[in-house]
Amino acid sequence: MAKKVLISGCFDLLHSGHVEFFREAAQFGDLYVAIGSDKTVFDLKGRTPVNNEQERVFMVKSVASVKDAFVSSGSGILDFEAEMRALKPDYFIVNADGHTPDKRDLCHHLGVEYIILERKPYPGLEARSTTQLRQHDYMPYRIDLAGGWLDQPYVSEHYPGSVITISLEPTQDFNERSGMASSTRRAAIDMWGPKIPPGEYEKLAKILFCYDNPPGTKIISGSQDAIGLVFPGLARAHYDGQYWPTKIEHVLDASLLNFVQNSLYLVSLGPRYADYDVLSNTTFSRQLAKDLADAADGCWDAIHRQDLVAFGRTLREGFEAQVAMFPNMKNDRVDSLINEYRDIALGWKLSGAGGGGYLVLVSEKPVQGAVKIVARERLS
Repeated sequence: MAKKVLISGCFDLLHSGHVEFFREAAQFGDLYVAIGSDKTVFDLKGRTPVNNEQERVFMVKSVASVKDAFVSSGSGILDFEAEMRALKPDYFIVNADGHTPDKRDLCHHLGVEYIILERKPYPGLEARSTTQLRQHDYMPYRIDLAGGWLDQPYVSEHYPGSVITISLEPTQDFNERSGMASSTRRAAIDMWGPKIPPGEYEKLAKILFCYDNPPGTKIISGSQDAIGLVFPGLARAHYDGQYWPTKIEHVLDASLLNFVQNSLYLVSLGPRYADYDVLSNTTFSRQLAKDLADAADGCWDAIHRQDLVAFGRTLREGFEAQVAMFPNMKNDRVDSLINEYRDIALGWKLSGAGGGGYLVLVSEKPVQGAVKIVARERLS
């Protein structure tokens, strides 16, 4: 009797990369495909799929290597759980950018072998992704590397410091509510369309910050989100008790951008849960804010010296300073994931405010199942 293989995903805008993934997975046995519902896609990606769930099931079922396809009945990252329990597959297979610890842990709990495949095109064809096919959307994402929270006056009023961001090419759809400035990115798309217009960087970032935080906004999105999206490359914004920085340093040096992007690996935790509240149980003091500012200064210096060990250490020190002020950023799941990578990573932090998103690792060796980023070197 043939073994059973389960994979899951959105599979919108079906392309050769999907078909090659199906073909590789089907080499392990009869292939079953769990397809995310329209609601799940919207919840995870912040947009509706181009093709609705019935169309996507029809198209996937038509691929020769697929035994059967169906819409998952659940929601979120583990929307396929009920179908997995019913099907009892021998294997669950993901691409590297679809790997999450929750998927792996569910498979281990159910006795299903978990396999990670590297995304690669069929020989002779170009690499394809749904993001590339939707490439009318050129709006970047960003990672805050160090100093995050100092862009909030209630933190930098205790001690001034900087926030370091790197702007990212939209090589994939990062999950909503994952600390990649996705909400500010949506505001930018609403105002400007698919890409940032030409203009002076700081002026554009100010416009976006104001649009993202209209009068009456109760919880102000930090200005580092707008700066990290608008300024290509690396930006270092200096804060001293105000929402807008006193100055912004900007770096587009290719060797420094390559150093950062080649050092970083992102492991998905999934989007933060709906009732997550990072602003409860907080503690602020001059020393805690100084610890965060000092870590950001050290990180900026390590990047310029291209010192990988120091880069990893200061990333971790900055994260520890964040958690000291915002303890809800870290929980048992995050601790468990950090412990898993502690021996191979030089440093780590969470994207954004935590509660989900991505564990950002600094490593000199490739990290299996992690997502790679591409630094944005120009405005569009």
